[in-house]
Amino acid sequence: MSGFLFSETIFGPVRSRRLGNSLGINLLPNNRKVCTFDCIYCECGWSPDEDQLKDQLPTRAQVADLLETRLIQLNAQKNIPDSITFAGNGEPTLHPEFPGIVYDTLKLRDRFFPEAEVTVLSNSSLIHKQEIFNALNRLDNNILKLDAGLEATFQLINRPRSKELTLDRIVQNLHKFGKKAIIQTLFLRGEIDGKVVDNTTTAEVHAWLNHIRYIRPRYVMLYPIDRQTPAPGLQVVSRAELMQIAEKLKEIKVKYSVY
Repeated sequence: MSGFLFSETIFGPVRSRRLGNSLGINLLPNNRKVCTFDCIYCECGWSPDEDQLKDQLPTRAQVADLLETRLIQLNAQKNIPDSITFAGNGEPTLHPEFPGIVYDTLKLRDRFFPEAEVTVLSNSSLIHKQEIFNALNRLDNNILKLDAGLEATFQLINRPRSKELTLDRIVQNLHKFGKKAIIQTLFLRGEIDGKVVDNTTTAEVHAWLNHIRYIRPRYVMLYPIDRQTPAPGLQVVSRAELMQIAEKLKEIKVKYSVY
């Protein structure tokens, strides 16, 4: 299953439930997913093997030129973005010029739409790198993934492509963000490779809450599956169940939104 892919470097604006009028930046190829994870629910489909990733990434200069052109158009149309969002076909922080692109994007935002926020949707896999951490800390919204409480479930859901990517390592680095972090968690259940996967169990939620308590993020976003998934047979968790989990966040005085 190929999944849904963005075909442009700059796309939108699109209406987002959480970000309003969101102008997207895809730093990855326009015809292929590139990611450090291979999540079983990803709308972009499965991650291809590393030796297949020979597509040309947009350069820093190209991203800046395309973004400036689009912002000029939006300004003329009086189409004001609420957010300029790093998203797209995989993990945006993989781009080797990500810190410089962040710098350019903030300058262009300040020039054309100073009230807009700059946001990243990231899977948290590269935040141990100091240059990535520093770049993310300059953004208004760091929406960072944390989909599991226990290591085995993390491995089943997110399928990291490096053995060095463990849940504990990610949590320790998320803690460094503190209130700069917005945690996003997708809850699901089903089966993958003959193994039951469910991050809504009592043990899972308890461990996940302990991570949240340790990280102390600005707030937490809770989601069910909303689009077609590459792994068949995954089940959508009901809003009622999500609200039950959210109530536990309220008990530890962490703000949340349920989508």
